[in-house]
Amino acid sequence: MKILNIVGARPNFMKVAPLHRAFSKNPLISSKIVHTGQHFDAKMSDVFFEQLELPKPHYFLGVGGGSHSEATAKTMIEFEKILKIENPDVVLVVGDVNATLACALVAVKEHVPVVHVEAGLRSGDRKMPEEINRIVVDNISDYLFVTEQDGLDNLKKEGVSDEKVFFVGNVMIDSLAYYHQKSKTLNTMQELGVKAKEFMLMTMHRPANVDTPEGLESILNIIEKASQHLSVIFPIHPRTRNNMEKFGLSDKLKSIKNLILTEPQGYLEFLNLMDNAQLIITDSGGIQEETTFLQVPCLTFRDSTERPITVTLGTNQLLADLNADTVYEKLVEILSGKTKKGIIPPLWDGHTAERIMAILAEKFER
Repeated sequence: MKILNIVGARPNFMKVAPLHRAFSKNPLISSKIVHTGQHFDAKMSDVFFEQLELPKPHYFLGVGGGSHSEATAKTMIEFEKILKIENPDVVLVVGDVNATLACALVAVKEHVPVVHVEAGLRSGDRKMPEEINRIVVDNISDYLFVTEQDGLDNLKKEGVSDEKVFFVGNVMIDSLAYYHQKSKTLNTMQELGVKAKEFMLMTMHRPANVDTPEGLESILNIIEKASQHLSVIFPIHPRTRNNMEKFGLSDKLKSIKNLILTEPQGYLEFLNLMDNAQLIITDSGGIQEETTFLQVPCLTFRDSTERPITVTLGTNQLLADLNADTVYEKLVEILSGKTKKGIIPPLWDGHTAERIMAILAEKFER
């Protein structure tokens, strides 16, 4: 069985790494990686591939940026060429980025079975481009591997056949569990001059939060209030940094005391920081899951999430807007020991990729 694994953005690397590792242990499976380059930063991509022990991508499409339509169209054109060269048995896509949608569409039109890992997730907000990608990919895929009960429920409501759906757990947690111990050996905190549980970790990159001066001012207010109690580590996303400069807020950002501004971190470095943070503030999807596994309090600035299990079972709390006063109240609660107690969801045990490999091997052996 020849499998083409698609990665388009950094979160995909953490999902494909354990899958490629599991597939490579099976002598009957040939596993290749196609990097579309949807989000490509040479330095960060190299770091992630090296740390996650991924081989150099067998194909790099170099799609780059552009509008959603441009990125999807470019990826489809370039991936179609690879598909015809390789003639795979399976195209495996993960998550919900434009590369996921583009490669799934090409494969289906060429009658190649599509596997969607992390299927069934829904935010209920169709203004999110990722939500459209999730819905379309799930409806054209042949095998859907689900991370949580909500995913099963969503697919059933949408009329997806039970025969296509498999509850296997969360493959991104496979990477976290596999590298957790290694991340503990890093000197990341010492290099940044902080101690465990004496800092807040923050990430912000979604357009709804960082594309307006009002949103950025709110982020600055949150940092200022939080920094009165503990250090704030902020690995700043290129989009956020550029917008801070665009709206003339960079000097104000850099002047905040107890703020440690860094470049985006490598996977192991960021895992080390998450593990040791007193609190994490984010608008990322994956971090909601990782903090749930690590049992670290997380405040997510979104009015909906496609990962509701991180709220119902995990340590995540949703905040609908960037309100500095609300964050301050939550921070004081956490510092006083009133943290939300969560549990690790079912099958988030580090063995999801092995389950996926076993199911695919059985299906294609027939």
